[in-house]
Amino acid sequence: QVQLVESGGDLVQPGGSLRLSCAASGINFPWYTMAWYRQAPGKQRELVATITGSSGTNYADSVKGRFTISRDNAKKMVYLQMNSLKLEDTAVYYCEAESPVPYWGQGTQVTVSS
Repeated sequence: QVQLVESGGDLVQPGGSLRLSCAASGINFPWYTMAWYRQAPGKQRELVATITGSSGTNYADSVKGRFTISRDNAKKMVYLQMNSLKLEDTAVYYCEAESPVPYWGQGTQVTVSS
């Protein structure tokens, strides 16, 4: 059974930092490109960042230079380091394992507010 479990979401002030984690199980983790998506209220889910099995990365323009995606294949973990957070980063953040039928976590809430 495939499971992706996100953690690390919190309430943070603008300019602050958070680190999200995603623990994967039930998949051959190094084979999968992993991604972080986010969905703000009333908006469509959007891609934030991706990382290949060999740690090639790609970012949405809105987070370039502020967010860093990384992975630990031995621990089956993927991370999203978020710095210089803005109000518009407020969303539920989801971890995804890319495949013809993608796997999703349940999401973790990030709220940026003063």
